[in-house]
Amino acid sequence: MPDINFDRFVAKSEREVAYRNLAMLNFMKDFGNIHNDITELIEFYCAACSIRMSCDELARTFALFMNHGRLENGEQVLSVRRAKRINALMLTCGFYDESGEFAFRVGLPGKSGVGGGIAAVNPGKYSVAVWSPPLNPKGNSAAGCLALELLTDLTGTSIF
Repeated sequence: MPDINFDRFVAKSEREVAYRNLAMLNFMKDFGNIHNDITELIEFYCAACSIRMSCDELARTFALFMNHGRLENGEQVLSVRRAKRINALMLTCGFYDESGEFAFRVGLPGKSGVGGGIAAVNPGKYSVAVWSPPLNPKGNSAAGCLALELLTDLTGTSIF
């Protein structure tokens, strides 16, 4: 598997508009919930937001959450309970202000990215990734959301 890296242009772009994230970090630090340097945290966050992967690499990475915390080689790297928690967080928070609508329309836990990628899982069945950069007003891939909605509608594989 090729090395996975991040896109410096995307990271810089994210950093230039990270005002809300910086405000939240400062707010949490003021309450004693963050003990690390805010600048280092935001740089790491922006780099993590700009990880560059193919759809295949992304789907294979998310297979961990589809497979209840187990890697493709069978190694359990997350407890079943922790994988369940992550899936619940993705279902309720993975698409910013559109999370509820995505849950209703697609019916899968997932996570969108600022580069137009979306990864989603149907626990115990499959993981899938789509990519299309134009983002809708809520910050998610418009074509990606539609593609996943069609996938679950046509296959009947929504978790609901």
